[in-house]
Amino acid sequence: MIGLDTNVVIRYVAQDDAVQAGIATRTFDNLTESDQGYVSTVVLVEIDWVLRRAYKVERASAAAVLQGLLESSEINLERPDAVRRALNRVASGADFADALITELGITAGCDYTATFDQAAARLAGMRLLS
Repeated sequence: MIGLDTNVVIRYVAQDDAVQAGIATRTFDNLTESDQGYVSTVVLVEIDWVLRRAYKVERASAAAVLQGLLESSEINLERPDAVRRALNRVASGADFADALITELGITAGCDYTATFDQAAARLAGMRLLS
């Protein structure tokens, strides 16, 4: 198994730099079910952020990229169940990072996640501090 950094996944998805996209594509093409690529939750959050901010991709399209990684038998995601639940929240309009933070808190046994972010506080499992 090899770890995949955000920039490798982005180059593979965006195909916007001929040299790096080629290398990223070869890397992905060499992944198998028995020799997977590992993607951490930090990398997933960064992928969402880069796609939405730098590439101006809509939330649903960024979530589709993350969903594709989740469903790939060649990719091993950190905390896949929490990621799946977070993506379900994104389908209802939540921000992926906020949803994942909430789901990881729930997985860890937190009663709630404290936040000053009013939008995030609308998520079940988050509580606005005031």
